[in-house]
Amino acid sequence: MEDNQVLDRFEEMRELVNANLESIVEEQSAVFGEVAIVSGQIVLAGGKRIRPILVMLAYQLAGGDDLEEVIPLALSSEFIHSASLIHDDINDDSSTRRGQEAIHVKVGQAKAIIAGDWLFSQGFGLGARYDEEVVEVMAHYCSILASAEFSQIDHVLDLSTSPEDYLEIVRGKTAGPFAAGCKGAALVANASAENCEYLFEFGMELGIAFQLVDDLLDIRGDERMGKPRGSDIYEGKMTLPIIHALTILHGPQRVRLSEIIRNFEDSLFDELISLLNFGGSLNYSEILIRNHLERALSYLDHFEDCETKQLLKHVVKMVEKRHS
Repeated sequence: MEDNQVLDRFEEMRELVNANLESIVEEQSAVFGEVAIVSGQIVLAGGKRIRPILVMLAYQLAGGDDLEEVIPLALSSEFIHSASLIHDDINDDSSTRRGQEAIHVKVGQAKAIIAGDWLFSQGFGLGARYDEEVVEVMAHYCSILASAEFSQIDHVLDLSTSPEDYLEIVRGKTAGPFAAGCKGAALVANASAENCEYLFEFGMELGIAFQLVDDLLDIRGDERMGKPRGSDIYEGKMTLPIIHALTILHGPQRVRLSEIIRNFEDSLFDELISLLNFGGSLNYSEILIRNHLERALSYLDHFEDCETKQLLKHVVKMVEKRHS
């Protein structure tokens, strides 16, 4: 497929997702009033829509031929993701989301918590119409998502956080929902158990790489993220470049890095980058991104070549290009 054809297909799918989200929010706002209106603000605030698009593509790659059959599952993933963003912003005391005021800043923390709960309920309602096996997959990873949130809070400013701790959190918060969406879509398409697992692992590897890229962009800065540079560092989140540097550096350099992390401010950015470069930590993250993306592609090799497979390969390229 030509690049312009790929982009056109993605835009068509994004528009399909957006149109369905807008329709649901409009219908629910007429029934539930303010809670639906407030909750809908984050759902309709834009975003890449990578989760619902992945669900639709996984469904088609697994042999599904009626896209309408999987649309509710695709929308469910976006509602659940949006709910987690509201709760994340409260926990992190973030003032912005996607370049706008965070919901809890607009309406207060109490209403924002309820808005997040309402979005979860919408996501669960959309997903509940499927067979028990699909519901179990999605419910299981919602539980793991919550567990990973607890773990991330426990590791705030914990300089002893290991790479294994970090990856467990990422698998729960980011990669797990990617994987569950892909597997759920394959189940809806009545794919074989083997192909369901291939798509699950594809989503897991892609999701890990996606989060690793986000960590790099937070350090290097990217206005497309819709939040200030260094937000994760200000919030005390232990991202992989920081964890790696704390493992590699010794003596005065490690002491200084620890001081910067505990007392971070914008004026320390250059010194932080210097220490991370000295430890090879940014390069290390880039190597891991490539490794996980290569693994993701290896799971696609189990499927016959087709347009959908090419589109999923392009998703992998898009993740890689985000930090290059």
